Amino acid sequence: MSFGAGLRVALAFVALVLLHYTLRPLLGWRAPIDFLVIAVLLVAVRMRPGLAAVLGFIIGLASDALTPSAFGSGALGMSVVAYLASWLKAVFFADNIALSAMFFFVGKWTFDALYLVSERRLQGPELVMQLLLWSPLAATVTALSGVLLLLLLRPLLGRSPG
Repeated sequence: MSFGAGLRVALAFVALVLLHYTLRPLLGWRAPIDFLVIAVLLVAVRMRPGLAAVLGFIIGLASDALTPSAFGSGALGMSVVAYLASWLKAVFFADNIALSAMFFFVGKWTFDALYLVSERRLQGPELVMQLLLWSPLAATVTALSGVLLLLLLRPLLGRSPG
């Protein structure tokens, strides 16, 4: 990746992180858009798996700093999601909107499952309801937002790698 392309991806990453901490709290939805997952997925597919896992760990750790009761859960979830995204980049980057939506959906749902299980706050029927109702809804909203952002940021991000 050239320096210019790397800079554009870094700017998109920063913009998505800013959206996560500014727009997301204002919306206050039960199934919120997870701009951090979108940001990590967009960058992870442009990195090697090990570096992507480190990026996911750092972003997850930074987001965990705001929730000390579940400290480490976000770092674990983001690390695994970023690693898998980087590893699967050859499958993902076909410039297919439906495939991109599925990629964002699975990434968000995987993150939620890892986060909820590792934080151990919810148990029994509450955990099942969160994993089978609210997490898929949040993953759907995140996937739709991710595809929309991909379409809007296409001039900035340029051609997808692969």
